[in-house]
Amino acid sequence: MRTPCDEAVMRSADGKDPCVAAARTWILVATILGSSMAFIDSTVVNVALPAIQESFHATVVDVQWVVESYGLFLGALILVGGSLGDVFGRRRTFVVGVAIFAVASGACGAAASIEQLNVARSIQGIGAALLVPGSLAIIGAAFDEQSRGQAIGTWSGFTAITTALGPVLGGWVIQHISWRWAFFINIPLAAAVIAISIWRIPESRNASARRVDWVGAFLATLGLGGLVAGFMESVNLGWRNPLVLAGLIVGFTCLVAFVMVESR
Repeated sequence: MRTPCDEAVMRSADGKDPCVAAARTWILVATILGSSMAFIDSTVVNVALPAIQESFHATVVDVQWVVESYGLFLGALILVGGSLGDVFGRRRTFVVGVAIFAVASGACGAAASIEQLNVARSIQGIGAALLVPGSLAIIGAAFDEQSRGQAIGTWSGFTAITTALGPVLGGWVIQHISWRWAFFINIPLAAAVIAISIWRIPESRNASARRVDWVGAFLATLGLGGLVAGFMESVNLGWRNPLVLAGLIVGFTCLVAFVMVESR
């Protein structure tokens, strides 16, 4: 079963210029590996949280931010990532997203403090927001109507398998090597994805796409960020703290403004 978001991404790609059969296998390999990195990272980190907390002597709220900072930017910017691919090229946006994700993964693994780790995780979320919608859009553009359903099914099946195996493999790496290698392992995978993408994936765009909704992206990110920060920091600071109240007010106001802007 396809989710509504998957359906929308596939319909945004016209599929009028399908690749040759030999290239399609490589396209699936690149898109599956790229998406799997983003999906696995959101699950492996949960397994690594106790080790991260012990390593940095961090609070519960600090390690919560390790998870939430990634999900926040991924959720807020994923629609923008799709729009960027339509305007500037799906392969280009996908490769840039993978590169950002790889650099951020290296920064996560080399982080010297919990604050540095949270900043790197936020950048990881930005990279994931570019590569995840790009992978589906590339498949939609590369495969024709007859083979597209099978390609999407293959992508969904393999990403689901790798996401399920992620915590198991990540737990082994964390136990026997270090939690840092749960991030470092993304670097060689990203290098392979970039090489395959440049070598085999053709560029494609949406001819009807003209601009990116930067205002909507800014309001959505600030709104979600304000609410998440307010609710999480209330555990440490209390509901009456000015910073908590300011975060909740800014977040709610920006989300209301987002709805008003998008309705126009």
